[in-house]
Amino acid sequence: MVERKEYLDRLIQWKDEQVIKVVTGIRRCGKSTLLLQYQTWLKANGISEDQIISINFEELEYEELQDYRKLYAYLKKQLCKEKKTYIFLDEIQKVPSFEKVVDSLYVKPDVDIYITGSNAYLLSGDLATLLTGRYVEIKMLPLSFREFLEITGSDPDQGLAEYLRDGGLPYIAVMDRTPEKVETYLEGIYNTVIVKDIEDRQARKETDPDKRKITDILLLKTIAKYLASVAGNPVSIRSITDYLISNGRKISPNTVSDYVEALTESFIFYPAERFDIVGKQLLKANRKLYIVDLGLRNHILPRNQYDLGFSLENLVYFELFRRGYRIMIGKVGNKEVDFVAEKQGIYTYFQVTADMTAKDTFDRELKPLTNIRDNYEKIVLTGERLTVGNYNGIQVKNLSDWLLGK
Repeated sequence: MVERKEYLDRLIQWKDEQVIKVVTGIRRCGKSTLLLQYQTWLKANGISEDQIISINFEELEYEELQDYRKLYAYLKKQLCKEKKTYIFLDEIQKVPSFEKVVDSLYVKPDVDIYITGSNAYLLSGDLATLLTGRYVEIKMLPLSFREFLEITGSDPDQGLAEYLRDGGLPYIAVMDRTPEKVETYLEGIYNTVIVKDIEDRQARKETDPDKRKITDILLLKTIAKYLASVAGNPVSIRSITDYLISNGRKISPNTVSDYVEALTESFIFYPAERFDIVGKQLLKANRKLYIVDLGLRNHILPRNQYDLGFSLENLVYFELFRRGYRIMIGKVGNKEVDFVAEKQGIYTYFQVTADMTAKDTFDRELKPLTNIRDNYEKIVLTGERLTVGNYNGIQVKNLSDWLLGK
């Protein structure tokens, strides 16, 4: 069992606070394991077995409780008297109208609620309306590079190559990583995410008529493959639609928008909007989408489409996400800055490159940063070490060292 200490610490930090703890993230990123580890911690710190109620809705024995009325009756009957009850509801989105159960439990005294979901719809619609200001979301990702090294015991250079190739899903790190096994495992994960998300989405048609049906799995996979291939490039619904039409598919932008939304809702792709650095405002056109795990990207794409630069950019995006930044794509004049990372009103600018030992590459990577006239930190992350240093206030850092917090 892979311990996710940072996420565990966050749950411990929020213990007994009067908010619902919501853990979200792609399937198999470790949400269920995290809840089990937290329950173990609770028991080791004075909470008795009878104070813990735990239900995983992907387990067949709890299928009957997918009726929200039966679920509420079951939980209400199990509540402890004069003691705190800790309730864990794993993959709660499988229960139609589950928000009624959560809301009713929330208002009861001495109840601490933890829920997980593999779809962003969990925090939209009725639940968000009911629970505004009453929940905290813990956004869970696959393993960071540092976690991957700690589990595998690899040295940083070898480990980075493995991490870029195989990705950071927790089971990948502990398995015997032969190419065949990794490919088979990733294929299973990918198909499960796609099919299960469609299954859950179709189940919601009864309660949300605004959600149009996602019925064409082949189309969903085609769009996912295209988005994986252009990670690091600006895209729009129109550009995706044009690509599909050029490949013989008759399709409307509205349909494409629905399918892209399904892929982002299931936490396969994460968006980054474009940002005018001078005016400090978001731009409407052409955001970028990054894939949550590079192992999945390598599984989806034909081998001749692999690009190291895009993979490194993808890697940095999610490390910034883990560190709590709001991440945007910078525009300064007619130049682009790979990332503008904002936290509490403070900006940091990042460029990412595999190798900048060639003078033209070095000049190209530094140029957008030199055009920024404010005094916020400017960093270039590179896969090599020869150019590491400070160039007129622009820091050039080795990517591996930065990922490890050095």
